[in-house]
Amino acid sequence: MTSDRVIRVFLLDDHEVVRRGVAALLETEPDIQVVGEAGTAEQAMARIPALRPDVAVLDVRLPDGDGVTVCREMRSRLPQLQCLMLTSFADDDALFDAVMAGAAGYVLKQIHGTDLVGAVRALAAGTSLLDPQSTARMLARLRDRATKADPLATLTDQERRILDLIGEGLTNRQIGERMFLAEKTIKNYVSSLLAKLDLNRRTQAAVLAAQLKSEAKPRRGA
Repeated sequence: MTSDRVIRVFLLDDHEVVRRGVAALLETEPDIQVVGEAGTAEQAMARIPALRPDVAVLDVRLPDGDGVTVCREMRSRLPQLQCLMLTSFADDDALFDAVMAGAAGYVLKQIHGTDLVGAVRALAAGTSLLDPQSTARMLARLRDRATKADPLATLTDQERRILDLIGEGLTNRQIGERMFLAEKTIKNYVSSLLAKLDLNRRTQAAVLAAQLKSEAKPRRGA
């Protein structure tokens, strides 16, 4: 592949043999130029801003840190920089951290040379290399985090309304009359919301509802 635009690449890996191998592979391509290398996170964070590469190929594990931190720091200073994480291990935690740091791709060191070249070109063109399975796992992790941050996130609209009415002190029969639903249906909703909120008793739900209502009230002078 030839192009008028040359892709500027920076390599970060603590193994010199790996760096030289990747550099030699990429330099055979007429549209790719390796503009700099580093063996530590500290070196990379000092050199990347000065060289302003298009793509940074970053080893995840480093002697003085990790490529994820380098990715996060460099992306905050150079938003146009595309980071490709290179690692020896398939690690969901590292993948999640890399994506949250702004990495656009994550590949194993066992990748074929032609595939690595293609990955660099894809990132330079603004394409993400996260496969559908990886993306699905990331979304699941994000949903899990959101749920832990907001325990009410798992409740349906009906369950949220019933929780509010429990907080007002209404019985199941009174809630059913208010919502035009059978008392048995309300009882099932209450059991479901208690399970989702990891609560054992209705009184706990009433306390939670009152607390949430209190927190939602605007403070005077705000």
